[in-house]
Amino acid sequence: MSNDPKLTAGEKAKVGWYVARMCKRGIASETVYQGDLERKVDRVIDKARKRAEKNAEQAKRK
Repeated sequence: MSNDPKLTAGEKAKVGWYVARMCKRGIASETVYQGDLERKVDRVIDKARKRAEKNAEQAKRK
């Protein structure tokens, strides 16, 4: 997790929402499939990582 990018407020809200939904599903049953929500969280983090890399490249150019 040390290489995870800094998330914006909107990204934090999305991740929080997805985690809350995972918790709700987990309460319903331990065998419920949660892979769809895990992929959504991964996508949010991947977009943030790409944004951070893009910003780092732009900072190097200046």
